[in-house]
Amino acid sequence: MKTTVKEEKRYIHAHGMPSKGKILMVTSSPTTSEQTGWPIGFWAAELTHPLHVFQEAGYEIQLASTEGGEVVMDTYSDPTDESGYSAHDVISLGYMQQEWFNDMLKNTKKLTEVNADDYDAIFLVGGQGPMYTFRGNHDLEKLFASFYEAAKPSASVCHSTTLLLEAKGSSGDLIVKDKTWTGFANSEEDYADQAAGVKIQPYRIEDEARKLANTNFKVADAFSSYAITDGNLVTGQQQNSGAAAAQMVVDLLSK
Repeated sequence: MKTTVKEEKRYIHAHGMPSKGKILMVTSSPTTSEQTGWPIGFWAAELTHPLHVFQEAGYEIQLASTEGGEVVMDTYSDPTDESGYSAHDVISLGYMQQEWFNDMLKNTKKLTEVNADDYDAIFLVGGQGPMYTFRGNHDLEKLFASFYEAAKPSASVCHSTTLLLEAKGSSGDLIVKDKTWTGFANSEEDYADQAAGVKIQPYRIEDEARKLANTNFKVADAFSSYAITDGNLVTGQQQNSGAAAAQMVVDLLSK
């Protein structure tokens, strides 16, 4: 299929600056929560805030997903949702006005069609979907490990860090062995469950991470911006940490 000028605009970066490289961002494809029955996908701010950091720094973005095709944001992360939960998120709201951005959400690559050699870094987007579509996803584990073992910045935020509970390198060791990292905290799960009046997640990342040997899982205050770089592994605690994690990726790429 011929690429149109309009389609190419999705890769234009800030102020017409020359491209510094290309970053792969991976989201969950739409699914349904077995806990709540809600339709779920990715958290808007965990895509848009890092995307803004990357584009402002001069990087092009390719968006992939677990199944390819259209991806959808979690309802509560939509700044136009009637709940008003994310009404403050003007960055997501701004991107949602852009035709190229909406086209990108409708036409993601399937992660198995991605060649890691084409990209300088990988960034996993969180949300409610990854708890079902990332955990145990061997294709995504292999893709992430291929970036990590090539010494490329390898980032994961919020519930996408569920992948790191099982993802292993070619040695057979967990990627997080001897690493300090973070992810969605129990205190944040408590807040979300109380706000929704239901147990939202099938398991908790912090609980599972603390069962692992030879790794250091750390969290900060609930919903504070908190991200960690350990080697070329970058992790962010939740949706308010996406921009910080993205900046860490940019910093690694600048070295």
